[in-house]
Amino acid sequence: MIERRSLHLEIVERVRPLIVESELVPGSKVPEKALCEQFNVSRTPMREALKVLAAEGLVRLEPNRGAWVTSVTVDEVNEVFPVLTVLEALSGELACAHITDGEIRAVRKLHDRMMKSYADRDLALYFKINQQIHHAILLAARNDTLTKSSEALSARMQRARYAANMSEDRWAEAVREHEQIIAHLEARDAKRLGTVLADHMRNKQASVLRWLHADEAEDSATG
Repeated sequence: MIERRSLHLEIVERVRPLIVESELVPGSKVPEKALCEQFNVSRTPMREALKVLAAEGLVRLEPNRGAWVTSVTVDEVNEVFPVLTVLEALSGELACAHITDGEIRAVRKLHDRMMKSYADRDLALYFKINQQIHHAILLAARNDTLTKSSEALSARMQRARYAANMSEDRWAEAVREHEQIIAHLEARDAKRLGTVLADHMRNKQASVLRWLHADEAEDSATG
């Protein structure tokens, strides 16, 4: 049973990965009853959780029809990623000014764990640790406004970022970029870290767009 404190937020944390990792596929109806039974909760906190996920753009609420998993679109990617790129770069620059030695060591440990997950070809674990690294840098910037803005936009793009990492070439490229990220963070080189984080996000956007266009082409061919 999920702890009753902040119940709907706990449900959000359980349901979001199901959407990000496509266990709940785009265009499908969210199985509210089954999820309530799985998490042993009532419909009320489940529906509050779905409202949060709708605000993140992960589901669409339809009156009298329930919640439906949304699809990532080219327009959304082109709208969100440029803003997210600027915020990521800024977070790196500010983090270099404020991060502690202990926090750097913690990010290094995460990086080493992420590299092992890459060697093991464990994409789900790689993605989870990857997000923890970016979030740790964001928090080290010590700027609440930046944190809230970045978290909101990042949530909208999590699915696309996860799916795009399935390309072997892009995965290897992302790993090389993360080697640079950790090196510049440890050197507290704000300018270079900001630059590599921005490049990292632009490359991610390009990868996501390739994935979306390929998916559209496949749908057209089979349709």
